[in-house]
Amino acid sequence: MIPEPEILYEDNHCLALNKPAGMLSQGDETGEPSLVSWTEDYWRRKYDKPGNVFVGLVHRLDRPTSGVVLIARTSKAAGRLADQFRVGGVSKLYWAIVEGRPDRDRGEWLDHLEKDRRTNVTRTTADGEGKVARVAFEVLRVGAGMAKLALRPVTGRSHQLRVQLAARGMPIVGDRKYGSKRTVLALDGEPRIALHARELTFRHPTKGDEVRVEASAPGDWPENAPGWWGSPTGR
Repeated sequence: MIPEPEILYEDNHCLALNKPAGMLSQGDETGEPSLVSWTEDYWRRKYDKPGNVFVGLVHRLDRPTSGVVLIARTSKAAGRLADQFRVGGVSKLYWAIVEGRPDRDRGEWLDHLEKDRRTNVTRTTADGEGKVARVAFEVLRVGAGMAKLALRPVTGRSHQLRVQLAARGMPIVGDRKYGSKRTVLALDGEPRIALHARELTFRHPTKGDEVRVEASAPGDWPENAPGWWGSPTGR
């Protein structure tokens, strides 16, 4: 069973949650529980509202990814937050554990991406067509043929980090869709990938203050498993 999201920040305008791996951000044709449906139920109970509840999902995380997701409580807040995401005004930090390691400790990668909506697979393009994808990276730890990276995406494309890493021969651990040979299980026993949205910084939609939200790594984060790095130091 997928655990409930953790509430990281809440006021009258927005809610930030730590989404567990395996939970959909938004409902689909399967009818399975999602972050949106969980939030609807939570707000109905908290505010005793039997009718419709507004849930403004202004960005998403892939199902096998954990971490910070920001939700608006009002249409005004949703519009203002969505604008921040659209113009790159939101700072995002991800942790990823990849197979292999980069050839340098820090830098930036720039690609052009194209998504096949029929197969829900994104790929890099060699001819410069498609949408620009840019991400800054830093190596945090290495060991056992893997590396832990801090990733700061400047753009927010579908499957962006997963594709940019796989294109460089460093698929995210557990991401079988993009070439990983390893399997990582979430708390519900289903596969997850070693990608966690660690931090989100945005401007409050009504007050204008900077808000920084941090999500702790969940219990199924691979680093929490004994001996994951193959040595006490991970080197």
